[in-house]
Amino acid sequence: MTTPETAQTQAPSRRKWVALAVVLLAAFLDNVDSTIVTVALPSIQNDLGADFATAQWTLAGYALAFAVFLITGGRLGDIFGRKRLFIGGVVGFTLASVVCGVAATPGVLVGGRLAQGLMAALMVPQVMSVIMTTFEQKEWVVAFSMMGAVLGLGGVSGPLLGGLLTDLDLFGLGWRTIFLINVPFGILAVVLASLVLTESKSEASPRVDVPGVALITIAAIGLMFPLVQGREQGWPAWMFVMMAVALVLLVPFALYQRKRHAKDGSALVPPTLFKQRSFTAGVFVVMLAFSGITSFFLVLTYQMQLGLEWSALRTALVTVAFPIGIMATFQIAWRKGTANGRAFVALGTGIMALGTALMIVFTRTEGADVTWLHLAGAELVVGLGMGLCSPILTNVVLGDVPPQDAGAGSGVVNALIQFGTAAGIAVVGVIFFSLADSGTGSRAERFSDATAATLWYNVGVFLLVAALSPLLPGKKPAPEATASSSGAEARGESLVPDPA
Repeated sequence: MTTPETAQTQAPSRRKWVALAVVLLAAFLDNVDSTIVTVALPSIQNDLGADFATAQWTLAGYALAFAVFLITGGRLGDIFGRKRLFIGGVVGFTLASVVCGVAATPGVLVGGRLAQGLMAALMVPQVMSVIMTTFEQKEWVVAFSMMGAVLGLGGVSGPLLGGLLTDLDLFGLGWRTIFLINVPFGILAVVLASLVLTESKSEASPRVDVPGVALITIAAIGLMFPLVQGREQGWPAWMFVMMAVALVLLVPFALYQRKRHAKDGSALVPPTLFKQRSFTAGVFVVMLAFSGITSFFLVLTYQMQLGLEWSALRTALVTVAFPIGIMATFQIAWRKGTANGRAFVALGTGIMALGTALMIVFTRTEGADVTWLHLAGAELVVGLGMGLCSPILTNVVLGDVPPQDAGAGSGVVNALIQFGTAAGIAVVGVIFFSLADSGTGSRAERFSDATAATLWYNVGVFLLVAALSPLLPGKKPAPEATASSSGAEARGESLVPDPA
């Protein structure tokens, strides 16, 4: 028999699991949106009459905005309330999705994607905050396991949904449905969040490093804009000047961060992190690794749809081999990789290089006759390698970071993952589209040659990461460091790396 006291206990218990479902729905939307666009890019480009630079901005713009405002989004949740920031982020993300879905020009689409990335940076950091503040510590394992399952599902669902929705052409909307599908889910998340989430703020008084955000934003755009637009505009001299100025801006940014940290400890990127050589090398390794992942799929999407003239759905079915590979080895790394982090990073990226090399061989030897089995098999190998290193890469990089800096370090690493993604798309885009435009022979031959040549960048990146892995910490992070990192995640300073 249920007593009134039992009923009172069960109600909050049910409510917190509904709250978990709400925040995981938002995490799912973010994870899907980072992958759903890739297979639809050729259709978007053809429909809007856009150039290849627009395609790059559609991917890189989201990652760039997300990276720049990720740590700030967590800080704002601490100050103004995590529930308030979460709901605001979901509302903004939904509205930005509408902008993308109705975009009539390339500029509007890119603007919508930048807004999506910005709103995701407000929304996603609150997910971990809600988990950490709503559940008891003994329940964290269950909650985070469910989060990992949702992120994995998003990685598999993104390419499939992108291909399926684009090919179905529902209501004659074509690719636009990949953005508009966010609207009903966004509305549902806002309504449920308003009902079941409880408000929480930081007991401390964190401050937002506005000048730091402004400096790093200007520097990031100054580097990215020429890389993405340079080929389209013939590489005018002012673009090289812009990149040089952007690099120079990193100096006053570093000096300001040192001054702000000494004054009140509120620097966006605490300079004390870089006193650890392993952390400095680690963030470079992380940026390199993720510069090779999303760019890998950018190249293959155009090869399959424009070079081989495959449908978006067929392209998506091939792409799903990658997250399947991740799921096959993910648990191995999760259980065994913490104590042998460097070895798992080296092994995983080595296997990723092997899979990419197989892709080059198949593309070069088979040309227009390459089959889905060839490409899916190579992608499966890349996914197997990714599954061995991605679950433990962030923890390995943070292995030597002092406990008091673990939260800030986690936020910086995860922001740099997004920077690496955006930079990789820009660099690989310059190489691939230049080769595809300047090649000789049929369209299929030009795209096959461009694909085979460009993917050597990805092979080189993965091998370089494997070679640099001995610079990473070799020991298992101390329990107190892990606890500190978990506390930082509760403040919204960390993001689990997207396995897709």
